[in-house]
Amino acid sequence: NAELLQAALGPSRATAGVTSAGATLVQPGVLRFGGPGVTFLSAGGCPSARVEQLAALLRAASMEASVVPSVDTLAWKKLAVNAAINPLTALLRVPNGKLLEDRSSEELMIAAASETIAVARAKGIDLHEDIAELVRDVARRTAINHSSMLQDTLRGAPTEVEAISGAVVREGIKAGVPTPVNLVLTHLLRASTALAGFRVSSAAPVPGEG
Repeated sequence: NAELLQAALGPSRATAGVTSAGATLVQPGVLRFGGPGVTFLSAGGCPSARVEQLAALLRAASMEASVVPSVDTLAWKKLAVNAAINPLTALLRVPNGKLLEDRSSEELMIAAASETIAVARAKGIDLHEDIAELVRDVARRTAINHSSMLQDTLRGAPTEVEAISGAVVREGIKAGVPTPVNLVLTHLLRASTALAGFRVSSAAPVPGEG
């Protein structure tokens, strides 16, 4: 996303950031605060004074913010967690923690995260994480949460699949790393969105019966 913004606005007017603060989109322009977290802003590529100003604005709003040389490692770590949890919760329509209660969903979750880490390493970013335990821990700690992708799916809004699972697939192709699980999740979410208007209700009559 940072690259897209920099291409559109200019490299001096956009930078990358990673946050662990929670929020829910209530309606366009209105967010509900979901819990505290730290926001890291990258000083790379953008004038440091502007980044510091942005950090100061966040702190003035009682948010914890830090400026760091790069957020690449943090961004890939968060991408691995999101690629593991968000698509599956959206497809299965369950809160985060439910993915740990079924062997198949848990294995898919870990596989999606592992592919993401493999792509990151091929790009020279080694997270030095036990990704399986990291993802399980996040799912446990956010067990009752509805992921942002699940929220989008439930309200019929476009999902972030292209920026999460789709991004893993695209970067995997560039790096020569296979990402079959992320590819299937991407296709399933695309199809789910495209065919949403044709879903069969359990109450609908079965063609040919009656």
